[in-house]
Amino acid sequence: MKKALIIGIDNYPSAPLSGCVNDANSMANVLEANGDGSPNFSVRLITASTNQVSKRELKQQIEELFSGDNETSLFYFAGHGCLTSVGGYIVTSDGISYDEGISMNEILQYANKSKAKNKIIILDCCHSGALGRLPDIQEDRSLLGLGLVVLTACRDSETSAEVGGNGVFTSLVVDALQGGAADLRGFITPGSIYSYVDQALGPWDQRPVFKSNITAFTSLRRINPPLATEDLRKICALFSDAAEEFALNPTYEDTDPSAVPEHCQQFKILQKYNRVNLVVPVGEEHMYYAAINSKSCRLTALGYQYWRLVNEKKL
Repeated sequence: MKKALIIGIDNYPSAPLSGCVNDANSMANVLEANGDGSPNFSVRLITASTNQVSKRELKQQIEELFSGDNETSLFYFAGHGCLTSVGGYIVTSDGISYDEGISMNEILQYANKSKAKNKIIILDCCHSGALGRLPDIQEDRSLLGLGLVVLTACRDSETSAEVGGNGVFTSLVVDALQGGAADLRGFITPGSIYSYVDQALGPWDQRPVFKSNITAFTSLRRINPPLATEDLRKICALFSDAAEEFALNPTYEDTDPSAVPEHCQQFKILQKYNRVNLVVPVGEEHMYYAAINSKSCRLTALGYQYWRLVNEKKL
Protein backbone atom coordinates (compact mmCIF):
# COMPACT_ATOMS: atom_id res chain seq x y z
CA MET A 1 0.00 0.00 0.00
CA LYS A 2 1.28 3.45 -0.93
CA LYS A 3 -0.14 6.55 0.69
CA ALA A 4 0.67 10.24 0.34
CA LEU A 5 -0.15 13.27 2.46
CA ILE A 6 -0.13 16.38 0.26
CA ILE A 7 -0.27 19.80 1.95
CA GLY A 8 -0.53 23.22 0.29
CA ILE A 9 -0.98 26.41 2.30
CA ASP A 10 -1.58 29.85 0.78
CA ASN A 11 -3.50 31.31 3.71
CA TYR A 12 -1.03 32.98 6.04
CA PRO A 13 -2.68 36.02 7.66
CA SER A 14 0.50 38.12 7.79
CA ALA A 15 2.25 36.84 4.64
CA PRO A 16 -0.13 35.15 2.14
CA LEU A 17 1.14 33.04 -0.73
CA SER A 18 -0.48 32.36 -4.11
CA GLY A 19 0.98 29.18 -5.62
CA CYS A 20 1.14 26.53 -2.90
CA VAL A 21 -2.42 25.26 -3.28
CA ASN A 22 -1.86 24.98 -7.02
CA ASP A 23 1.35 23.04 -6.36
CA ALA A 24 -0.37 20.65 -3.96
CA ASN A 25 -3.19 20.00 -6.41
CA SER A 26 -0.69 19.27 -9.18
CA MET A 27 1.26 16.85 -7.00
CA ALA A 28 -1.91 15.05 -5.89
CA ASN A 29 -3.15 14.69 -9.46
CA VAL A 30 0.09 13.23 -10.78
CA LEU A 31 0.67 10.84 -7.86
CA GLU A 32 -2.83 9.33 -7.72
CA ALA A 33 -2.42 7.29 -10.91
CA ASN A 34 0.28 5.80 -13.09
CA GLY A 35 0.65 6.71 -16.74
CA ASP A 36 -1.70 3.91 -17.80
CA GLY A 37 -4.41 5.07 -15.40
CA SER A 38 -3.84 2.33 -12.82
CA PRO A 39 -3.98 3.36 -9.13
CA ASN A 40 -0.73 4.57 -7.61
CA PHE A 41 -0.80 6.46 -4.30
CA SER A 42 -3.81 6.77 -2.04
CA VAL A 43 -3.67 10.55 -1.63
CA ARG A 44 -4.94 12.70 1.22
CA LEU A 45 -4.95 16.30 0.01
CA ILE A 46 -5.21 19.19 2.45
CA THR A 47 -5.10 22.75 1.12
CA ALA A 48 -5.70 26.16 2.62
CA SER A 49 -6.60 29.06 0.34
CA THR A 50 -9.28 30.74 2.49
CA ASN A 51 -9.47 28.22 5.33
CA GLN A 52 -6.56 27.40 7.63
CA VAL A 53 -4.36 24.42 8.40
CA SER A 54 -3.41 24.46 12.07
CA LYS A 55 -0.28 23.09 13.68
CA ARG A 56 -2.35 20.60 15.67
CA GLU A 57 -4.16 19.30 12.59
CA LEU A 58 -1.03 18.97 10.49
CA LYS A 59 0.93 17.19 13.20
CA GLN A 60 -1.91 14.69 13.61
CA GLN A 61 -1.98 14.05 9.86
CA ILE A 62 1.80 13.55 9.67
CA GLU A 63 1.73 11.09 12.56
CA GLU A 64 -1.06 9.13 10.85
CA LEU A 65 0.80 9.11 7.53
CA PHE A 66 3.86 7.47 9.01
CA SER A 67 1.94 4.98 11.15
CA GLY A 68 1.49 1.41 9.94
CA ASP A 69 3.70 -0.75 7.77
CA ASN A 70 2.93 0.66 4.33
CA GLU A 71 5.11 -0.05 1.34
CA THR A 72 5.61 3.72 0.87
CA SER A 73 4.58 6.79 2.88
CA LEU A 74 5.13 10.12 1.11
CA PHE A 75 4.84 13.58 2.67
CA TYR A 76 4.72 16.70 0.50
CA PHE A 77 4.48 20.27 1.78
CA ALA A 78 4.22 23.59 -0.05
CA GLY A 79 4.04 26.74 2.03
CA HIS A 80 6.19 28.95 4.18
CA GLY A 81 9.33 27.62 5.79
CA CYS A 82 11.53 29.35 8.34
CA LEU A 83 14.90 28.87 9.96
CA THR A 84 15.46 29.56 13.66
CA SER A 85 18.40 29.14 16.00
CA VAL A 86 17.23 25.58 16.76
CA GLY A 87 16.49 24.44 13.20
CA GLY A 88 13.98 24.62 10.37
CA TYR A 89 10.17 24.70 10.56
CA ILE A 90 7.31 24.26 8.14
CA VAL A 91 4.94 27.09 8.96
CA THR A 92 1.23 26.48 9.54
CA SER A 93 -1.58 29.00 9.07
CA ASP A 94 -1.71 29.68 12.82
CA GLY A 95 2.06 30.03 13.13
CA ILE A 96 3.41 32.94 15.18
CA SER A 97 6.85 34.03 16.28
CA TYR A 98 8.44 31.38 18.54
CA ASP A 99 5.64 28.95 17.64
CA GLU A 100 5.97 28.90 13.87
CA GLY A 101 4.64 25.45 13.11
CA ILE A 102 6.19 21.98 13.03
CA SER A 103 9.90 21.39 13.38
CA MET A 104 11.45 19.76 10.33
CA ASN A 105 13.39 17.47 12.61
CA GLU A 106 10.17 16.44 14.33
CA ILE A 107 8.86 15.36 10.92
CA LEU A 108 12.13 13.47 10.49
CA GLN A 109 11.54 11.68 13.78
CA TYR A 110 8.07 10.55 12.68
CA ALA A 111 9.57 9.19 9.47
CA ASN A 112 12.56 7.54 11.17
CA LYS A 113 10.28 5.70 13.60
CA SER A 114 7.87 4.60 10.87
CA LYS A 115 7.59 0.93 9.96
CA ALA A 116 6.89 1.85 6.34
CA LYS A 117 9.41 0.27 3.98
CA ASN A 118 9.97 3.52 2.08
CA LYS A 119 9.58 7.03 3.48
CA ILE A 120 9.69 10.02 1.14
CA ILE A 121 9.67 13.67 2.28
CA ILE A 122 9.37 16.41 -0.35
CA LEU A 123 9.39 20.04 0.80
CA ASP A 124 8.83 23.12 -1.36
CA CYS A 125 9.39 25.93 1.10
CA CYS A 126 12.11 28.39 2.03
CA HIS A 127 15.02 26.93 4.05
CA SER A 128 13.74 23.40 3.38
CA GLY A 129 17.29 22.03 3.15
CA ALA A 130 17.45 22.32 6.95
CA LEU A 131 15.46 19.09 7.26
CA GLY A 132 17.75 16.47 8.74
CA ARG A 133 20.43 18.85 9.96
CA LEU A 134 21.04 19.41 13.64
CA PRO A 135 22.27 22.93 14.46
CA ASP A 136 24.71 21.72 17.13
CA ILE A 137 26.57 19.57 14.59
CA GLN A 138 29.06 21.72 12.72
CA GLU A 139 29.73 19.29 9.87
CA ASP A 140 27.24 18.98 7.03
CA ARG A 141 25.66 15.79 8.30
CA SER A 142 22.16 14.38 8.12
CA LEU A 143 20.49 11.86 10.43
CA LEU A 144 18.23 9.71 8.27
CA GLY A 145 16.86 6.30 9.16
CA LEU A 146 16.99 3.37 6.75
CA GLY A 147 14.55 3.67 3.85
CA LEU A 148 14.19 7.45 4.06
CA VAL A 149 14.60 9.87 1.15
CA VAL A 150 14.43 13.67 1.48
CA LEU A 151 14.04 15.98 -1.51
CA THR A 152 13.88 19.71 -0.85
CA ALA A 153 13.48 22.81 -3.00
CA CYS A 154 16.55 24.62 -1.71
CA ARG A 155 19.36 24.67 0.81
CA ASP A 156 18.78 25.77 4.38
CA SER A 157 20.10 29.26 3.61
CA GLU A 158 17.96 29.81 0.50
CA THR A 159 14.43 30.81 -0.43
CA SER A 160 12.11 28.86 -2.72
CA ALA A 161 10.85 30.75 -5.78
CA GLU A 162 7.38 30.98 -7.31
CA VAL A 163 6.80 31.89 -10.96
CA GLY A 164 3.42 32.27 -12.64
CA GLY A 165 1.38 30.93 -9.73
CA ASN A 166 3.46 27.79 -9.17
CA GLY A 167 6.62 26.90 -7.29
CA VAL A 168 9.61 26.48 -9.60
CA PHE A 169 10.71 23.35 -7.75
CA THR A 170 7.30 21.66 -7.69
CA SER A 171 6.71 22.42 -11.36
CA LEU A 172 9.92 20.56 -12.17
CA VAL A 173 9.04 17.66 -9.86
CA VAL A 174 5.63 17.32 -11.55
CA ASP A 175 7.28 17.40 -14.98
CA ALA A 176 9.65 14.67 -13.82
CA LEU A 177 6.74 12.55 -12.51
CA GLN A 178 4.85 13.00 -15.77
CA GLY A 179 7.69 11.27 -17.60
CA GLY A 180 10.68 13.60 -17.72
CA ALA A 181 12.57 11.43 -15.23
CA ALA A 182 11.42 8.00 -16.42
CA ASP A 183 13.84 5.27 -17.40
CA LEU A 184 13.32 3.04 -20.45
CA ARG A 185 11.00 0.78 -18.46
CA GLY A 186 8.85 3.77 -17.45
CA PHE A 187 9.92 3.83 -13.78
CA ILE A 188 10.40 7.16 -11.99
CA THR A 189 12.44 7.15 -8.77
CA PRO A 190 13.37 9.87 -6.25
CA GLY A 191 16.92 9.78 -7.59
CA SER A 192 15.84 10.33 -11.19
CA ILE A 193 13.55 13.17 -10.08
CA TYR A 194 16.42 14.88 -8.31
CA SER A 195 18.66 14.48 -11.35
CA TYR A 196 15.96 16.03 -13.56
CA VAL A 197 15.42 18.99 -11.20
CA ASP A 198 19.14 19.48 -10.61
CA GLN A 199 19.87 19.74 -14.33
CA ALA A 200 17.00 22.20 -14.88
CA LEU A 201 18.16 24.63 -12.17
CA GLY A 202 21.36 26.50 -12.95
CA PRO A 203 24.20 27.35 -10.55
CA TRP A 204 22.72 30.81 -9.87
CA ASP A 205 19.26 29.44 -9.00
CA GLN A 206 18.02 27.86 -5.79
CA ARG A 207 19.77 24.53 -5.34
CA PRO A 208 17.65 21.47 -4.58
CA VAL A 209 18.86 19.09 -1.88
CA PHE A 210 18.73 15.29 -1.99
CA LYS A 211 19.41 13.14 1.08
CA SER A 212 18.88 9.42 1.42
CA ASN A 213 19.63 6.34 3.45
CA ILE A 214 18.44 3.54 1.21
CA THR A 215 19.60 0.23 -0.22
CA ALA A 216 17.44 0.47 -3.36
CA PHE A 217 15.33 3.11 -5.08
CA THR A 218 11.57 2.72 -5.03
CA SER A 219 9.44 3.75 -7.99
CA LEU A 220 7.14 6.68 -7.20
CA ARG A 221 5.26 6.40 -10.48
CA ARG A 222 5.33 4.48 -13.73
CA ILE A 223 4.47 5.74 -17.19
CA ASN A 224 4.00 3.88 -20.44
CA PRO A 225 7.61 3.09 -21.44
CA PRO A 226 9.02 4.54 -24.67
CA LEU A 227 10.17 1.04 -25.62
CA ALA A 228 8.15 -2.16 -25.14
CA THR A 229 9.79 -4.55 -22.67
CA GLU A 230 9.57 -7.38 -25.20
CA ASP A 231 11.60 -5.30 -27.67
CA LEU A 232 14.10 -4.33 -24.98
CA ARG A 233 14.65 -7.98 -24.13
CA LYS A 234 15.70 -8.69 -27.73
CA ILE A 235 18.89 -6.68 -27.25
CA CYS A 236 20.97 -9.76 -26.41
CA ALA A 237 19.63 -11.64 -29.43
CA LEU A 238 20.71 -8.79 -31.71
CA PHE A 239 24.06 -8.28 -29.94
CA SER A 240 25.40 -11.62 -28.75
CA ASP A 241 28.37 -9.71 -27.34
CA ALA A 242 28.03 -6.18 -25.97
CA ALA A 243 31.24 -5.05 -27.67
CA GLU A 244 30.36 -6.26 -31.15
CA GLU A 245 28.98 -4.15 -33.98
CA PHE A 246 25.83 -5.17 -35.82
CA ALA A 247 26.65 -5.27 -39.53
CA LEU A 248 24.04 -3.64 -41.78
CA ASN A 249 23.38 -3.60 -45.52
CA PRO A 250 20.52 -2.54 -47.84
CA THR A 251 18.54 -5.74 -47.10
CA TYR A 252 17.68 -4.23 -43.69
CA GLU A 253 15.93 -1.17 -45.18
CA ASP A 254 12.35 -1.95 -46.26
CA THR A 255 12.36 0.72 -48.99
CA ASP A 256 15.24 -0.98 -50.81
CA PRO A 257 14.47 -3.49 -53.61
CA SER A 258 16.73 -6.06 -51.93
CA ALA A 259 14.91 -5.83 -48.57
CA VAL A 260 14.60 -9.07 -46.57
CA PRO A 261 11.51 -9.12 -44.25
CA GLU A 262 13.38 -10.72 -41.33
CA HIS A 263 16.18 -8.17 -41.62
CA CYS A 264 13.66 -5.32 -41.82
CA GLN A 265 12.00 -6.43 -38.58
CA GLN A 266 15.38 -6.47 -36.85
CA PHE A 267 16.20 -3.04 -38.26
CA LYS A 268 12.94 -1.56 -36.97
CA ILE A 269 13.93 -2.64 -33.46
CA LEU A 270 17.44 -1.25 -33.90
CA GLN A 271 15.92 2.07 -35.01
CA LYS A 272 13.78 2.09 -31.85
CA TYR A 273 16.96 1.51 -29.85
CA ASN A 274 18.57 4.42 -31.66
CA ARG A 275 15.70 6.77 -30.75
CA VAL A 276 16.20 6.07 -27.04
CA ASN A 277 20.03 6.21 -27.21
CA LEU A 278 20.72 2.49 -26.84
CA VAL A 279 22.33 2.21 -30.27
CA VAL A 280 24.23 4.56 -32.58
CA PRO A 281 25.23 4.10 -36.24
CA VAL A 282 28.92 3.67 -37.01
CA GLY A 283 30.38 5.75 -39.81
CA GLU A 284 27.08 7.49 -40.63
CA GLU A 285 24.93 10.10 -38.94
CA HIS A 286 21.63 8.24 -39.45
CA MET A 287 20.64 4.59 -39.19
CA TYR A 288 19.07 4.68 -42.67
CA TYR A 289 22.37 5.55 -44.32
CA ALA A 290 24.21 3.01 -42.19
CA ALA A 291 22.02 0.34 -43.79
CA ILE A 292 22.05 1.73 -47.33
CA ASN A 293 25.84 2.14 -47.27
CA SER A 294 26.50 -1.24 -45.59
CA LYS A 295 27.94 0.20 -42.38
CA SER A 296 27.06 -0.97 -38.86
CA CYS A 297 25.68 0.10 -35.49
CA ARG A 298 26.85 -0.44 -31.91
CA LEU A 299 25.60 -0.21 -28.35
CA THR A 300 26.03 3.01 -26.39
CA ALA A 301 27.06 3.02 -22.73
CA LEU A 302 23.34 3.10 -21.85
CA GLY A 303 22.76 0.28 -24.32
CA TYR A 304 25.44 -1.79 -22.60
CA GLN A 305 23.71 -1.20 -19.25
CA TYR A 306 20.41 -2.60 -20.53
CA TRP A 307 22.22 -5.39 -22.42
CA ARG A 308 23.79 -6.44 -19.12
CA LEU A 309 20.42 -6.37 -17.32
CA VAL A 310 18.84 -8.56 -19.98
CA ASN A 311 21.85 -10.88 -20.15
CA GLU A 312 21.76 -11.37 -16.36
CA LYS A 313 17.99 -11.93 -16.51
CA LYS A 314 17.30 -8.90 -14.32
CA LEU A 315 14.83 -7.42 -16.78
